Amino acid sequence: MSNINSYTRNTISKWRLISFIIVVSLVFTGYIGELIRIQIFDRDTWVAFAEDNRINEISIPALRGVIYDRNGYVLARNIASYNVVIIPANLPDEEGAIQDIFRQLSKLINVPINLNEVTSDNPYVPCVSDHGIAQIVNYGETSAPFEPVKIKCDIDREIAMKILEKSTDWLGVSIEVEPIRDYPTGSITAPLIGFLGPISSVNEEYYRERGFVPNRDKIGYAGVERSFNSLLAGKPGKRVVEVDVAGKIIRDVKPTIPSFPGQNIYLTIDTRLQQAVEAILKSEIDQWNNYFNEIRITSGVVIAMNPQTGEILAMVNFPSYENNRFARYIPSYYYEQLIRDARDPLLNHAVGAELPAGSVFKITTAVGALNEGVVTPDQIISTPGEIYITEKYTPNDPGHARKFVDWNRAGFGQLDFLGGIANSSNVYFYKLGGGYKDEVPEGLGICRLGTYARALGYGDYPGIELPDQADGLVPDPHWKRITQGENWSIGDTYIASVGQGFVIATPLQVLMSASVIAADGKLMRPTIIHDIVDSQGNVIQPFQPDLKWDITQDPVIDVYSDPTSAGGCEAKLTGDKITVEPWVIQKVQEGMRKAVTSGTLIKAFKNFTVASAGKTGTAEYCDEFANAKNLCKPGDWPSHAWTVAYAPYDNPEIAVVAFVYNGLEGSSVAAPIVRKVLEAYFELKVIDSTSTNP
Repeated sequence: MSNINSYTRNTISKWRLISFIIVVSLVFTGYIGELIRIQIFDRDTWVAFAEDNRINEISIPALRGVIYDRNGYVLARNIASYNVVIIPANLPDEEGAIQDIFRQLSKLINVPINLNEVTSDNPYVPCVSDHGIAQIVNYGETSAPFEPVKIKCDIDREIAMKILEKSTDWLGVSIEVEPIRDYPTGSITAPLIGFLGPISSVNEEYYRERGFVPNRDKIGYAGVERSFNSLLAGKPGKRVVEVDVAGKIIRDVKPTIPSFPGQNIYLTIDTRLQQAVEAILKSEIDQWNNYFNEIRITSGVVIAMNPQTGEILAMVNFPSYENNRFARYIPSYYYEQLIRDARDPLLNHAVGAELPAGSVFKITTAVGALNEGVVTPDQIISTPGEIYITEKYTPNDPGHARKFVDWNRAGFGQLDFLGGIANSSNVYFYKLGGGYKDEVPEGLGICRLGTYARALGYGDYPGIELPDQADGLVPDPHWKRITQGENWSIGDTYIASVGQGFVIATPLQVLMSASVIAADGKLMRPTIIHDIVDSQGNVIQPFQPDLKWDITQDPVIDVYSDPTSAGGCEAKLTGDKITVEPWVIQKVQEGMRKAVTSGTLIKAFKNFTVASAGKTGTAEYCDEFANAKNLCKPGDWPSHAWTVAYAPYDNPEIAVVAFVYNGLEGSSVAAPIVRKVLEAYFELKVIDSTSTNP
């Protein structure tokens, strides 16, 4: 009995028992306090967390708008792409049945059952990564078992129909129909239309706020797809649902907000003319490269525009790229190939390439010199094969002799204004731009040359609805001091007067300058947009020509107090502005007409039945590519070929510019391209009139 009492007697000291009770009490007090905090003080926060886990917002994709040409021909559309998907949670319970489905599916779509585990180094990327069916399903089961995972994308429609037939037996397997972009005209219009790409991390927050989903939705990366992305993309819808812990949808908790399709865009482009222009440009380049027995001409641009309205009728770049290859994703190897190409095919050179303008820029010098009284229409100017001037950089500089040569080394003899334009005499325009002794006492000067150039569309962004457009450069003394570290010289004015030296322009700017002449002084903002319509076909934005200014009506020509002296042009501005006299435009038109009838374009336009006018250009250059081929020889630089022309002469409805990289002479290489494009345009016009008037 005494032994039992000894075992049951409490041997724990009182202070230890009290300590234990205190500790337990503190723990329970802490738990109770935490529960009070969670349940009472932080209740709203935790309720919100619970709601976030329970409620999901599902973005409903919007159908992207369609792009058409002016006649309704489709240039960009959405086509059905069939994807094989599996919802892991819906697969059969028996492993044997699952494996049987995998085996049959593997044979049908040619995807291995087992291949490459999904890891952080080799993640699963829908439609892109290389994994087996089992690995993809396992990834989906561990991440979101009730969400479909893509096994293979863009399969043949017949195979998709077979899988749909078997879907009742193949539990969990289905076909997802996904719209992808398709470009029926492909590379012919790629630089103009552009392509789509994924939403980048930089723009992710912006697009998420608007309901778009990265890795699902795509945005425009170039061309019209980029500049009108907000209109084309539409507005995603929203579905709010309740889900369980596994992510399975239980019910909708709010009415579904439907998506709104993107708006459709009709361009000013005529696809038939676009196709003809591309064929003409490529044929001419191939012909000359075969003649030289080497790839001498590497690229070119042709643009056709209605000078009265600014509508772009065709815009062709060579080389181009195949935007259909970017329909689902951008292949890294192909993209790398394009960006490594020295010809830069991803750039729309028509609006983004800054090039020496050459003799087509003489239109500017002609307008300025005649309007400022530097020369009269009947004044005869001597144009030998070469002239010498005293090159000076400061008033006290004794200077040195500098030779300037004509493209016709024999010279043209005595020329009036029309003859100067028609024959594109360098010496004639040197004298008009910089003056020459007593023959032309005061030339136009770089300041006045600059203001007339800007009035004709040079030196500023054209305002066309395309990304990556360039503004070119109309230099002046201030620019040269800042960028080159030296003063302006008379020689700089001479070479600028013929579009060389520091003068650079885009093909579109060259076309705009000639279009001003064709349209009697009106500078229309170039446009590629004809109409914008909604998904129901209602016109939201009808075509409306946009006149930037009329140089014969709007005072846009700056007046200078001392236009030919050295120094910056800004200091000589009087604040006054003038217009161009209409008769000046008329005389320049006559000179460009004479270029076709008896000047530099007579051979290329022989027997052309539509009265036309134009200007050729041969622009010397020395860039990194010419240097690499040792072509930049002093006094014998390589040259680009330019030609710009419009027709009919009395009432112009089309103006065309052709630029050919390293194309030698404009009259022999670029001019035939322009003539053939004009022929194609008028042939299409006859076809259209015949079809509408039986």
